[in-house]
Order: sequence, then structure tokens, then C-alpha cells
Amino acid sequence: QVQLVESGGGLVQAGGSLRLSCAASGRSFSGYAMAWFRQAPGKEREPVAFINWSGSRTNYSDSVKDRFTISRDNAKNTVYLQMNSLKPEDTAVYSCAAGQVAGLNYPYRYWGQGTQVTVSS
Repeated sequence: QVQLVESGGGLVQAGGSLRLSCAASGRSFSGYAMAWFRQAPGKEREPVAFINWSGSRTNYSDSVKDRFTISRDNAKNTVYLQMNSLKPEDTAVYSCAAGQVAGLNYPYRYWGQGTQVTVSS
């Protein structure tokens, strides 16, 4: 079992930055790939960013590529999402997920509760 808790969300103006954190506890964190997803009101959940177990491979959705950066610190059991150049359309609940998977479009076994990110225009 892996428990995931996100933090770092909030209200920011367009063009600003936020860094989300996802702290993991439970079974071996370094054995899992991690990802960030988001869900805006009235929309389906969409994948945002993926990082493999070692941090050597990442993948991003086209909508956030070159603006967002995913990273992880296995010593701290934490994965991060640095979000720059934020846009109003980035407004959503952001959730992290863990799984023994190979990329973004796979079923993830463990999920956090999410943190709200609101970008004002």
C-alpha cells in the first residue's frame, strides 16, 4: 500500500509559477513510477506528466510541455511538479499517482486526494 498526499496548490496569476509536491508513505516509493494528472470542472481527468522510478525518463502532455517539469527525490519519497508560465486553462485539481507502469497512459494503482490550482487572468 502507498499513501500519497499532495501539497503546494493555490491561487496564482497568469504567467506565475507554483511547485506541487506529492509525499509518499508506505511501500517502497522508489519502486514506482509516478505521474501527475489534473481534472478541471466539467472535464475528464487528463494526464500531465510522468517520471519513471529512477527519474531518468519523463514524459509530458502537449499542453504542458516546456512549461512544467516533473522530478522526484527518492530519498525524501517525494515527487514534484514545477509549473511555470501558468495559464487560466491550467486551473484544475492536480493529483499524483503511483504505479508500476511504463508511461502516462496506463492504469495507476495509487492516487492522492488532489490539490487545487487556480490561475487567474
